[in-house]
Amino acid sequence: MSQSTNYGWVIVAISMLALIVSNGLAIGGLPPFYKPIREEFVAIGAIDAARAESFIANGANITFLMSGVFSLLGGWLVTRFRLKPLMIVGCALLGGGLILHSQAATAEMVYFARFLMGASLGFIGVAPNVVLVSGWFDVNRGTALGIVLTGTSLGGTIIPLIAQPLITNYGWRSAMIGISLIVWVVLLPAIIFLVRERPSELPSATVTDPDGVTLTAALRTPIFWALAACAALVFYPIFVTSQQFILYLQSPRLGVSAETAAFAQSALFAISIGGKFIAGALSDRLGAVRVMVFCSFLMFAASLVLFGLSASNALLFLLPFALGYGGTFVLIQRLTSDLFGRLEAGKILGAITLIEVIGAAIGGRITGYLADKNGGDYTTAFYGVTITAAAAFVATLAIYALNRKRSDALATNL
Repeated sequence: MSQSTNYGWVIVAISMLALIVSNGLAIGGLPPFYKPIREEFVAIGAIDAARAESFIANGANITFLMSGVFSLLGGWLVTRFRLKPLMIVGCALLGGGLILHSQAATAEMVYFARFLMGASLGFIGVAPNVVLVSGWFDVNRGTALGIVLTGTSLGGTIIPLIAQPLITNYGWRSAMIGISLIVWVVLLPAIIFLVRERPSELPSATVTDPDGVTLTAALRTPIFWALAACAALVFYPIFVTSQQFILYLQSPRLGVSAETAAFAQSALFAISIGGKFIAGALSDRLGAVRVMVFCSFLMFAASLVLFGLSASNALLFLLPFALGYGGTFVLIQRLTSDLFGRLEAGKILGAITLIEVIGAAIGGRITGYLADKNGGDYTTAFYGVTITAAAAFVATLAIYALNRKRSDALATNL
């Protein structure tokens, strides 16, 4: 095994840590904070009780939207500047956003804090880490990305289990300051001392030119838009389930306790870890598009349980949905690199990320609105998860057809 391959796995470990911390603190680990924040802000008159669910959804939407906008910006910046300094900036934005959020007394301050936290993901979240890891791997790229992207699920699993006891014992504000230390004490030093951006930074490494097409060329292809549509449709149910399912479980109709709901939230992310790793490994053997079709079908099939959801059958939804969503999450990132190469991977993945978070933000907005209209009941709101999961499955079939047509055309030209 070469020196660059060996260090590539070090980069995998650092990138996985980056996603555990960044996605865990900005997205997946925040739902346990939502109920105490909502209750306090209603009690002090900072928000109207009739719009409390929309207030929570708006904050999450801002984070997701800014992660897309700044992923696109980060993809452009990485072609002009080194990635490592941008990752350090991402740490500062995330840690600063958490501290500001902990001191917020108005909805506007919360929204600005969530803006900073979303912006951080453009520099330390999924897109930059996929670019970083893809630069180290030609062989076993799917396995490497599958391992790295389990970090988003591990963050959503670990952070709630840390945060909930802190919230219970010290209040949500002190708990948020406490978890912000993970950025400053753990992630930032790891990036400063261990990140190497490409194999050419190692001694005795050879330099090769990156393969692939420009963003402009990618935008002219039907398969780019099929992948973008799929990403938007997949991230609607992923976002809604990861952010608002915990509130659905605690709604009067289901009546699940805060502790059990937090456990279910952690279970959703924990199960998706298996989906990410399995899908990444299988994509190296069976092809990314085939595995993507199966994973999106699994999401859709699981979402049918939502039409008769109860506290007793929630696991029938969570288990297959989490496996499917974990797989689709990895494969959207991998397909971007596989289909369009690494020449402008940052820009292309940034564009895909922006489109997918628009889908997520629409989902969060619609779900919060429908929950408010139904007095805090999320039953009708979650029917949207089933509808968009079905549409996402259709989009993956379109990707499969376009990719097969593309492969046949390449074979004919050889």
